[in-house]
Amino acid sequence: MGALGAARITPTALIRPARLVPEVVVTAVAARDPARAREFADRHNVPVVHPTYEALIASPEVDAIYNPLPNSLHAPWTLRAIAAGKHVLCEKPFTSNEAEAAEVAEAATAAGVVVMEAFHYRYHPLARRMLIAAGEIGELRHVEAALCFPLPRFSDIRYRFDLAGGATMDAGCYAVNYIRMLGRGEPKVTGARARLHGPDVDRAMTADFRFPGGATGRIRASLWSAQPLRVSAKAIGERGEMRVLNYLAPQAFSLLRIRTAEGRRWERVRGDATYTYQLRAFAAAVLRGEPVITSAEDAVANMRVIDNVYRAAGLPPRGQQS
Repeated sequence: MGALGAARITPTALIRPARLVPEVVVTAVAARDPARAREFADRHNVPVVHPTYEALIASPEVDAIYNPLPNSLHAPWTLRAIAAGKHVLCEKPFTSNEAEAAEVAEAATAAGVVVMEAFHYRYHPLARRMLIAAGEIGELRHVEAALCFPLPRFSDIRYRFDLAGGATMDAGCYAVNYIRMLGRGEPKVTGARARLHGPDVDRAMTADFRFPGGATGRIRASLWSAQPLRVSAKAIGERGEMRVLNYLAPQAFSLLRIRTAEGRRWERVRGDATYTYQLRAFAAAVLRGEPVITSAEDAVANMRVIDNVYRAAGLPPRGQQS
């Protein structure tokens, strides 16, 4: 695998997991700043530094690309990698908007390559346990997910509209993915309320949903709000309730609570880091054709919901002007 850029997330999402996944070797990196790429390569024992993204993608020694570039660059560089016949592990959110996601998904299908959106939590045993627990509480009536964390560095690219930033893109994409995982069918946005950092850039978002069967949903996402830290989810069914603390990184700490008429219990679901499970799944898809949970097709649906959240809040989807 080759990494585009020297992003802060790359050691956590790719470098360290690759040490635990024998089928994956990180062989190359490229960055806009060659000195930064060399420093990154030296620190993480990456043998080859390419002078440009194009050179890395063209390399016959690279089978797959990891794309952690700014959101607005996910689609352009993933498309270039697909055109070169490379598989791609693309960071979330998949693209700037639904239209770009559909273009990427179509290109991946035509080229016959694996393109996976990096919703790493979906590959941890906790995600499977949540799906089983959701069955215990009966038909879904309501589902919520929140991801709120403080990012007071307002020069960060996540606050830039031209780079497809915003709280709904960075944090909300996880919450949207979570409620879609548990809900039946795709949710319709019934309302959304944003708090802004600047023109068209949300620092916080709350959105409400309704699923085809009548269940309701809600997400809360923020980069800067009165609620500095919250990583939780809950689902209410006809027979009980499930609550989850830290569905995102359960390797650090998480709790799953299930309450039904039979009583209530707390569970801990332990395991490796979510990123390790994700990289194993990516390798299995590339090498053995195993199914991808967070496929490009699923990413199209996730981006559609995100676009509609922005529209409901009176904001333009990313990649579009108001």
